[in-house]
Amino acid sequence: MAYYNWILTFHVLSFLSWMAMLFYLPRLFVYHREHADKEEFVSVVKIQEYKLYKYIGSPAMWATILSGAAMLAIRPDWFNMGWIYLKIFLAALLIAYHYSLEYYRRALADNPNIMSGKFFRFYNEMPTLLAIGIVIMVVIKPF
Repeated sequence: MAYYNWILTFHVLSFLSWMAMLFYLPRLFVYHREHADKEEFVSVVKIQEYKLYKYIGSPAMWATILSGAAMLAIRPDWFNMGWIYLKIFLAALLIAYHYSLEYYRRALADNPNIMSGKFFRFYNEMPTLLAIGIVIMVVIKPF
């Protein structure tokens, strides 16, 4: 338990970094899609999308997962509480969303007209809803 607070701190910081990518990358997709006719602009956005996903988002996701697993190893009593199962489920949906962003990043690189800017504006709201659920599970622990 001596290391729990340090692991929790690392987990929260990792989660914040991961969420920053999950919030910003779909916004880049909106710009990519809505300015597809501007080659110079799109080439810069493609680089930003790649680096944001590969160098910030993916490492932050793995740091979040590993530190979360470490906390579960330290606190196995949480498995006796219902909230942890919903938190894990919501986190799994966030991981699936993360990988869907890589799908769209690659698809946009090949075909900038794959989805509308309006679609990506809507899609950008998904991590917010999942994060709200995750934070409620951790702070309120309703089950």
